[in-house]
Amino acid sequence: VLSFIIFICYIASLAGSFMMAPLLEFLLAVFLFFAYASKLNEKFKGLYWPLTDFLRCVTAAIIYFAISIAAVSKYSDGASKAAGVFGFIATIVYATDFYITFNDLVAFLKQGSSDSPEERKSEDEESDSDSD
Repeated sequence: VLSFIIFICYIASLAGSFMMAPLLEFLLAVFLFFAYASKLNEKFKGLYWPLTDFLRCVTAAIIYFAISIAAVSKYSDGASKAAGVFGFIATIVYATDFYITFNDLVAFLKQGSSDSPEERKSEDEESDSDSD
């Protein structure tokens, strides 16, 4: 929602060249929302969904911070200032989401690394099957 508000502010401002970043972030957020809502993350196991969300949050926080500084410092109209202020708020929101997603990503990667070669070796030694 915040990305869409920022997009609308940039459309109404003199800083119209910055409108693509919030639009893309909005579309990515909608896509990931529907992907999680329709359980695509359970159907497509080959894609690391927490990593996708993590990278989206990191890039969004960096891009919103950069374009907000440019919008506030370079343009003097009210819509640009509003877009910049909302951009700083979005930076904080995405940085918080980055922190939460990072913790989920670490847990996801630890879960994936639990199938280490040492555990497989010990399971093979304990098995009673004779495949020879």
